[in-house]
Amino acid sequence: MKELGKINQLPINRFTDNGAYLMLSDQTEVLIPKRYLSGAENEGDVLEVFVYTDSEDRPVAVTDKPLALLDQFAVLEVKEVTGIGAFLDWGLEKDLLLPNSEMHQKVSKGDKVLVMVCIDHKTNRLLGVSKYEDFILSDTSIFEVGQEVDALVFDHTDLGFKALINGFYEGLIYGNETFKPLEAGDKVRAFVKKVREDGKIDLQLTPIGRQKFEEGAAAILETLEKHAFLPLNDKSDPEVIRETLAMSKKQFKQCIGQLYKKKKIIIKEDGIYLA
Repeated sequence: MKELGKINQLPINRFTDNGAYLMLSDQTEVLIPKRYLSGAENEGDVLEVFVYTDSEDRPVAVTDKPLALLDQFAVLEVKEVTGIGAFLDWGLEKDLLLPNSEMHQKVSKGDKVLVMVCIDHKTNRLLGVSKYEDFILSDTSIFEVGQEVDALVFDHTDLGFKALINGFYEGLIYGNETFKPLEAGDKVRAFVKKVREDGKIDLQLTPIGRQKFEEGAAAILETLEKHAFLPLNDKSDPEVIRETLAMSKKQFKQCIGQLYKKKKIIIKEDGIYLA
């Protein structure tokens, strides 16, 4: 069944007391339960549905959308751990099973885990696989220093935060360069800091070079336009600057230097004022 694990546009073939049967591409049918219908549908109407298997392993169509489709990554929360594996919340009535055999490491209830949604071809069921290295692409030649990317934070290590880049590459955001709280599941804009020989990528949350200071200066001006005053200066504690503006003290000093030269701010002992 090629529709399994995907969002599909399927026509209503017939109605029953339990709902309606939708026509699949192979001319077989899949049930959409009555609770997912409004009552205004007619035969031939096309519905947008997700197809997976119910608790009895029967194919079923639903209008709910999961947090990840087939062959996609997502960071999902562990709802329950059993003898056969962990059950993950992926936004549907039936949880996604992460079998013991497909675990990267043991998990506990409440953990957030990076998984790829796959098909178990023996049972034709969807399941989660947390051995993410099997799906990571190693050819990182397409990336350049300074390039903006989408990053999905999925783990915290001694060095910092592991992140999935553009869906299929692994990167690292160093903890000592992180100026805002991060946790597994966060989706952030990041920039390529370094492309390593082993295919790993170092990331940072602030732009590289001139763009970094232009965006930082814009953030300071935006804050001043709201409050007219910012109780910070070049002698302020780095931690206070980080908590207030999500930037390092070095970036802050360079940004206010730019703004001062352009006569957009006034710097006094008690802080910064909008000129």
